[in-house]
Amino acid sequence: MSEWIIMILCTLGALFILIAALGIYRMPDFYTRLSVTVKAGTLGVGCILGAVAFYFYDFAVSTKVFAIIFFLFITSPVAAYMISRTAFVSGIKMFNTTVIDDKGEERGEIQSEDVEEND
Repeated sequence: MSEWIIMILCTLGALFILIAALGIYRMPDFYTRLSVTVKAGTLGVGCILGAVAFYFYDFAVSTKVFAIIFFLFITSPVAAYMISRTAFVSGIKMFNTTVIDDKGEERGEIQSEDVEEND
């Protein structure tokens, strides 16, 4: 039974990492590429590490693996936010069909009277 769980987790991990790789190729701008790679890559690595925990089935190995998964899930979103924030401040443009730019007002591109109020 554990062999099936290991195979399923490894396959899911590989598929999520493949999705992350395809996301780099297919997405139109830096911000969407970063979003896809962080989400899918983190989930893929988490699945593969889960398979490692099942394969070795030792308390010391499992503890280390789950600690790695925990810190990976905690640090990846923060790192992605910091990278995207730095890219935004540096002036990397969004895709030309982006409808909402919440931070555009900070950069002076959107005036507050241009923003339509929702009632």
